[in-house]
Amino acid sequence: MSDAISTRVCDCAPGCASEPVAPLVDSGALSDDRMDVALKALASAPRRHLLRIVAASTSAEGGCCETEVCACKLADALELAPSTISHHMSVLMNAGLVSATKRGLWVYYRLERDAIAAVASTLGTL
Repeated sequence: MSDAISTRVCDCAPGCASEPVAPLVDSGALSDDRMDVALKALASAPRRHLLRIVAASTSAEGGCCETEVCACKLADALELAPSTISHHMSVLMNAGLVSATKRGLWVYYRLERDAIAAVASTLGTL
């Protein structure tokens, strides 16, 4: 993403319009190339931490729109520069593990549970 992630608190309103900025990944069996991308994304401790935050935020009340987490919350949760968080989230999006929606100045991330399940399933076939 070219926009920097800010650390100010978001004020997501229910029913807000959204504009997707990242394509969803096919949740079927993963090719070797797609699996390599996913495993490389998961090889980073900060990215796994970000995934855990997104998963917890999107499965509990309090996440933006109850299915998304605002980038501002990620910046608040980690002691990393917003540009570093943006980079890590871009890697996770390219791997199809999260998707993003941009609304105004904010980017909202959503865990792609089907993609996570496909990675786990593919690992189970080894």
